[in-house]
Amino acid sequence: MLSQCNTILDRSNREQTKHGTASFPIACYHDDLAREAVPWHWHDEVEAFVVSEGTAVVTLGTESCVVRAGEGIFINAGVLHSCEAFGADGSRLHSLVFHSRLVGGSVESVFHQKYVLPVTENRAFPGIHLRRDVPWQAALAEEIEGAWQDCVAESPYFELRVRDRLSRLLAGLGARLASMETPGSPRTLRNGERIKAMLQFIMDHYGEEITNADIARSASVSESECLRCFRATIGSTPIRYLREYRVEQAAQMLISTEMPVGEIAARCGFLDASYFTKTFRELKGATPGEYRRAGRGSGG
Repeated sequence: MLSQCNTILDRSNREQTKHGTASFPIACYHDDLAREAVPWHWHDEVEAFVVSEGTAVVTLGTESCVVRAGEGIFINAGVLHSCEAFGADGSRLHSLVFHSRLVGGSVESVFHQKYVLPVTENRAFPGIHLRRDVPWQAALAEEIEGAWQDCVAESPYFELRVRDRLSRLLAGLGARLASMETPGSPRTLRNGERIKAMLQFIMDHYGEEITNADIARSASVSESECLRCFRATIGSTPIRYLREYRVEQAAQMLISTEMPVGEIAARCGFLDASYFTKTFRELKGATPGEYRRAGRGSGG
């Protein structure tokens, strides 16, 4: 049940991709970060992955970590995150995205109340880098990899094995939660909510002329606070993020539609066609036309 990784976001960068089914709410992905980085997004489900090749840089909120082959990451529900390859050699991930009810069952169950909620409802715990040199963390990374392999193989009773492995994952995290909690400051938690509001505004209005002031107003903050919040959380400026987001939307339209390049540029907020081409080439390494031809040729 290996699924194609296709991150579809709503207006607040909340992922809209459906992971698994109602009866078995989990999906596994084999992400190739050399081909495409995972953009800033968040989802109600928990995510866990192991780096199978190369090295990745994963950012959870304001914290980034370098994750090497064999190491893993646990990302809590509702946490804004992104991921990209580290260095020129690229990186591949074995990732699982699953709803907590896969482990916890009904909200009234002891499993949900006693073991799932203390982890998934803990806003001070965005996630953890599971390192190879820490035995208990390495063991949890092995559970993630084992669950991924079970999902891919779909051998008899694999659903039970997957649930068992993910139960051990959450139990292992819960048992050590108190010792590894690093409660976020009020400012850090506030930054996360403000960023979600500003990302929603950008997604609503990226095709229009918008300014730093417009973005700041969407979260009821000053321009200087808006800039500080973007730099602290995403490591970019609002306008740079807007420009990159516009290019990503244009790239999707180039591959998935027959619209003329000029119309795509205008729809994505680029009023000057030459500036659009220059910016697109700078960020994608090809002109819009070259990118469309390459995408169509590869079946993308």
